[in-house]
Amino acid sequence: MNDQATRILAIRHGETDWNREGRIQGHLDVALNATGAWQAARLAAALAEETLVAVYASDLCRTLATAQPLAHARGLPVVADRGLRERGFGLFEGLAHAEIARRWPAEHERWRRRDPEFGAPGGETLDGFYARAIAAVERLAARHPGGTIAVVSHGGVMDCLYRAASRVTLDAPRTWQLGNTSINRLLYTASGFTLVGWSDASHLDTEAGDDHGDAGPPPRLGRAA
Repeated sequence: MNDQATRILAIRHGETDWNREGRIQGHLDVALNATGAWQAARLAAALAEETLVAVYASDLCRTLATAQPLAHARGLPVVADRGLRERGFGLFEGLAHAEIARRWPAEHERWRRRDPEFGAPGGETLDGFYARAIAAVERLAARHPGGTIAVVSHGGVMDCLYRAASRVTLDAPRTWQLGNTSINRLLYTASGFTLVGWSDASHLDTEAGDDHGDAGPPPRLGRAA
């Protein structure tokens, strides 16, 4: 068995209007907003010196649009993989937390407590989602021992990867960031994932200046989720 590590750049998609509004997206196909498109361009510029052998993304448009500038600069395709989708939230999708808490208080409490066996009506359990997401990234990483790949996915998948690499249980409270287009670095071998670096968002810091004359992101009119 090849014991060379695959280097993974794991990246959450750029911002959407629903992120700003705090609405649950899940499997709904919500597009990037103007800020999200700007973040995707900044991400591609920040990773210009990285040698990538493949760019993978979930099959939802917010991840595909985030991955496209990164792949295009290298003449690579964006390979869509349904296994990289966000957790399916069933009836919760499209709603804000306050609405979910009002309509399904008991279910919302189980979700808030990160009950691994809970799934929203019509959605995935946390256990099931974790198994699906981790298996997908393992499968893709195993194709490229010794190489570097980009995996553009969703906040829930990023959370799963952090827990897998840090050996944190599913029901433990989250204490790490899952920022839009933040760069997270991991290694993968047959022994599993190792965390190298997490939540690098320095490419979004407009105060640092920009060699390409970028005027900065569009104005933010709302609060990010």
